[in-house]
Amino acid sequence: MKEIMDRVALITGSSRGIGKATALKLAGQGYAVCINYKSNHEAAAALLAKIQQQGVRAIAVQADVSKEAEVTRLFKEIDEKLGRLTALVNNAGILLKQTTVENITAERVNRLLTNNVTSCFLCCREAIKRMSTSHGGAGGCIVNLSSVAARLGSAGEYVDYAASKGAIDTLTIGLAKEVAAQGIRVNCVRPGFIHTDMHADGGEPDRIERLKSGIPLQRGGTPEEVANAIAWLLSDESSYSTGAFIDVAGGR
Repeated sequence: MKEIMDRVALITGSSRGIGKATALKLAGQGYAVCINYKSNHEAAAALLAKIQQQGVRAIAVQADVSKEAEVTRLFKEIDEKLGRLTALVNNAGILLKQTTVENITAERVNRLLTNNVTSCFLCCREAIKRMSTSHGGAGGCIVNLSSVAARLGSAGEYVDYAASKGAIDTLTIGLAKEVAAQGIRVNCVRPGFIHTDMHADGGEPDRIERLKSGIPLQRGGTPEEVANAIAWLLSDESSYSTGAFIDVAGGR
């Protein structure tokens, strides 16, 4: 593994929430950082300025990581402006309005799977080409963002979202075994109820308040608490962990 000054991280979907907190955490640890965003240019620009003020190399790149051509462009820009990637955080994903399986549509399911699953496969593919010792890389780390919904099911609200995150769990296990001998570790963080804008995307901004009594720690988590787990899995302190999962969910 390269020295930390040579570490280059891509965090997908990092203009807000967990992605933003992770970008700030890794920048604080000396990583060169690529902030990826889909449409919120203003938020990405503000985050970029904040990171650059710390004297850290950083870029912000607009790309819809569910689209193959845009993923290819994103990674090429990182190659040209930051150097060879050593850390990937697959954070980008969407949550749609609460519904039941009885009322679901094919369009909705396909949209969720493309944004939450296809994006991760595409970014992992490009990361492997740069990290793998088989491709002349020095190794690296991938952290996928799943959700405790993958094992709880989100009945009556987001079964399709939960299913998409179940796919991320399986991707993590399979890919970890596939690339371990190539110097790449692949791990996963499963957040629970975290205070981000995603709950508003699902149609219930105060969802955590409604459900927090069912959380053993009796509160929602912060993006920074999730970022801490991600940063540990990317660090040499977790050097013997691959195919591993950390639940940041208050005991759920």
